[in-house]
Amino acid sequence: MCLQHSEAGTDNLPPNPGGSSARNVSGDPCEPFPWDAGVFDAHCHPTDTMASIESISVMKARVLTVMATRSQDQDLVCEVASKHGVHHGRTLSSTSPVPSDQDRIVPSFGWHPWFSYQLYDDTVSNPTYDGTSAGKRAHYDQVLAPAPSSRDASFSDGLCDPKPLSEFIEETRVRLERFPLALVGEIGLDKAFRLPTAWTSVQEMDREESLTPGGREGRRLSPYRVQTTHQAAILRAQLELAGQTGRPVSVHGVQAHGILYDTIASCWKGHEKEVLSRRQKRQIAIGAEDFSSDTDGESGQEVTSKRKNKTQKPAAADGKAGPFPPRICLHSYSGHVEQLKMYIHPSVPAKVYFSFSVAVNWGAGGSEKTEEAIRAIPDDRLLVESDLHTAGEQMDSSLEEVCRRICQIKRWDLREGVERLGRNWRAFVLG
Repeated sequence: MCLQHSEAGTDNLPPNPGGSSARNVSGDPCEPFPWDAGVFDAHCHPTDTMASIESISVMKARVLTVMATRSQDQDLVCEVASKHGVHHGRTLSSTSPVPSDQDRIVPSFGWHPWFSYQLYDDTVSNPTYDGTSAGKRAHYDQVLAPAPSSRDASFSDGLCDPKPLSEFIEETRVRLERFPLALVGEIGLDKAFRLPTAWTSVQEMDREESLTPGGREGRRLSPYRVQTTHQAAILRAQLELAGQTGRPVSVHGVQAHGILYDTIASCWKGHEKEVLSRRQKRQIAIGAEDFSSDTDGESGQEVTSKRKNKTQKPAAADGKAGPFPPRICLHSYSGHVEQLKMYIHPSVPAKVYFSFSVAVNWGAGGSEKTEEAIRAIPDDRLLVESDLHTAGEQMDSSLEEVCRRICQIKRWDLREGVERLGRNWRAFVLG
């Protein structure tokens, strides 16, 4: 998530985050960075600073994957994608020069867990909100912990009126239809986040007008957190939408890796891939030999495939409609190696990617865990991101730095690694 909403700011970025004077951590310190190979930002928030959008045309990065997170930025992402968006997948595989202001954005539409309290699930038998003032307080008492009315009854009054979840899902469906390459995101779970306190009159006067409304913007944090069960309900609805529309998702997970996996995995329950034991594989091989002399033209492999297909349920991993997203990116992944192994198990029917950013993964310690995870992730499942809220030179610098770091950790040649990361991004977005 963009830094203007977090407790940390851009001051916490590691020194020399890329750029021509950056420390080269991927080999020869004099080796130029291969921007011509194509660099793709898997997750960023430039619509949080709309004044920076014009700088996209002069950025070195090839394409930015731009996230929507809340009510205030859904239309802004649409606006930017209409002007700078990639509209055809073939554009991404073309080697022809890129227009300076076109084919630079892939949009993503979702409701971030930090703002999930602003939605209420109207699909259940007893919704938490009934449209009244008393109902508004009751909703926030149910989805926030501790219940605001137990400490400050006026806190809930200062929050927005909750929006029906079904209404947001249908609005998002329309946006996805408008932008055929669009993702669903940013979505996810976060146990650490606390709501900011209400604006004071002085803060309102001093507010930075260039920032898109809805963020923290330096306000103190309240004691209130969004109930994990409520976050999970909002997440599940968006995962299902992604499955129905065959779209990839960008997922946020902080201090909730277990329940995040459980929520995502619940979507593909009953659709897992069959994993054969060594004994079963040997039996299939023997069967193939037995069938090889048959005169009916069917090989043992074909017979085995037909037998298996009789019982195997359809899946959405090919990008077609299904109950789960075909491709998933765990952005700025902060989990342990044992947790990521669950996502890359052979039985998982979705293709799961992991992206990393300098701002999050190296910005507040934990680099050893990050590097251990990167070494464990299959080469074709790695992505890079900036997770920054301002487009331009700093975003380019951040992307260069994370590419160099990953290439060093993976022991890749720099150009080879950047090209590989680009192929991974295309596979994630296009399938």
